[in-house]
Amino acid sequence: MSDTQKRPSAPADAMDSSSPQGAGQASELSTPAGRTLYERLLDRAREAIKEKPPSTRPSAAVVPWRRRDDGTLEVYWVRRNPRLRFMGGWHAFPGGRLEAKDAEISLSAQPQGLDLIPPGQTQPSSHLREQSPEPDALPGVAVGALRELFEEVGLLPLLPSAPALEAGRREEVRRQLLTDRLAFPEALRRLDLEPIHLDAGRLIFAGRWMTPPFMPVRFDNRFFLLEVEADAEPEVDGGELVEGEWIEPHQGLAAWEAGEVITSPPILHILRVLAETPPERSLERLRNPRETLLGPFRRFELRPGVVTLPLFCPTLPPATHINAFVLGLEEAVLVDPGSPFEREIDALIAAMEDLQEHHGITLRGIWITHHNPDHVGGVQALRTRFNLPVSAHPLTAQRLQRVGLEVDELLHEGDRVVLGGKRPFPVRVFHTPGHAPGHLCFYDETFGSLLAGDLIAGLGTIVIDPPDGDMGQYLASLQRMEDLAPRTLFPSHGPPTTDGSQRLRETRRHRQWREHLVLKAWNAGIRRLDELVPQVYEGLAPEVVPVATRQVEAHWIHLHQRGALEEDAELILDS
Repeated sequence: MSDTQKRPSAPADAMDSSSPQGAGQASELSTPAGRTLYERLLDRAREAIKEKPPSTRPSAAVVPWRRRDDGTLEVYWVRRNPRLRFMGGWHAFPGGRLEAKDAEISLSAQPQGLDLIPPGQTQPSSHLREQSPEPDALPGVAVGALRELFEEVGLLPLLPSAPALEAGRREEVRRQLLTDRLAFPEALRRLDLEPIHLDAGRLIFAGRWMTPPFMPVRFDNRFFLLEVEADAEPEVDGGELVEGEWIEPHQGLAAWEAGEVITSPPILHILRVLAETPPERSLERLRNPRETLLGPFRRFELRPGVVTLPLFCPTLPPATHINAFVLGLEEAVLVDPGSPFEREIDALIAAMEDLQEHHGITLRGIWITHHNPDHVGGVQALRTRFNLPVSAHPLTAQRLQRVGLEVDELLHEGDRVVLGGKRPFPVRVFHTPGHAPGHLCFYDETFGSLLAGDLIAGLGTIVIDPPDGDMGQYLASLQRMEDLAPRTLFPSHGPPTTDGSQRLRETRRHRQWREHLVLKAWNAGIRRLDELVPQVYEGLAPEVVPVATRQVEAHWIHLHQRGALEEDAELILDS
């Protein structure tokens, strides 16, 4: 005997999560008493999750700087290609990961300021939740910094004894190096150079930073200052980097404060310090960036008014963290304090106390994007500690009431909330169902940032799990936010994304392509759900089959809703 599913009679956001999806019985993957597959997976994640030491890749970056004839200080920064998975579209300084062969090259000089402690060791810290970023003499770090500088912008510091470089030959060798046709030692030989000609002694250590845990790739990065000649003219590679320019540090800060660029905390810190202090007197602040802390966190404010606080949390792999956000410039709200772990809640409380006591922020409430456990785990603790009202969509409020979490104020489609202060910060509320019936997105009207919740994923994928999930509504929500044309997307899991419209459009089209595969298989006569799944998702690992099955079922329901299937079509859910 087989269960079958027919066209639903009501939209998912009008349904109780335990009600049947349609005329037929619920799928075997549905859970009794209103527990969806997605919620069961989160329960399993909480049981299995173990925090591991951060896995990072060693890297190095160089801050080229010069003085114009009038004494004005300039630095050279670059914009990364928006298509890159890591920090696409961000402004940075030239740099990248170290290569194994970098450590095999011996130099006649070493960077200034590196404490020669054993490679890779760091000292524990009482105020950071990760290992303290102490300097070290990591083998190959100087070679890697110089190699990346040459590859990305064509600069190569040499000792006075080195042969002069012919410009055309230099660019030819650089192109070969960029296309992996040459290793760095061979590139040097083709330039009639030896490693002993490289002047790593002009590099000055300027701090060590670790990529935050919401990034898909984490780097342990060393920054170096490098003074170059006043007439130096770097040139970006045109691949990973799409543009570069000399700027005064205060100009870079102003561009960020105006929302014209997105960049990372170490870049902002370096700009801020150099705007206030000459390089020769800035090293203590650069190497020990205590001023960038919010309690035990680094202050990750990638766009003005959006501070990201990654919290270790039971969620769906490959994500391991939920991004809580502080939204606002002076008066602010805390969005999605989702971790249930005491250590993470204590760290978040410390950060909120620091923001309010030392950074001119006044918290006015807690906002929730939707009801899933990985978005609300710390809400009650933060509400109690700071006596804050909790706000959410009415459908989210209904769901949370079942688990004893009360919502004090309701947020609706079209609400416009102005977070006050000398710099008012208007935020628009959008109801974006699909992943969850009461899902909300929050749009910063000043800088074009969209806190996207689980509308889009920076890591992994968004699960559409009927009956909570509705594929038709999800596609419509993606389209609405695409039409809004946000400049930056801040998802709840993973890194932010520049060019928000393009990312939303790509996500929508990918889902539509999957739906086309469902329809194609259906028209070929496949009627069983378990036989449709491999037609839509090839080569699935067994552990992800249940999630993929729910996606296919959600696509089938949407196809039926929009009349792409015959009226009496029935999907066989199990045998």
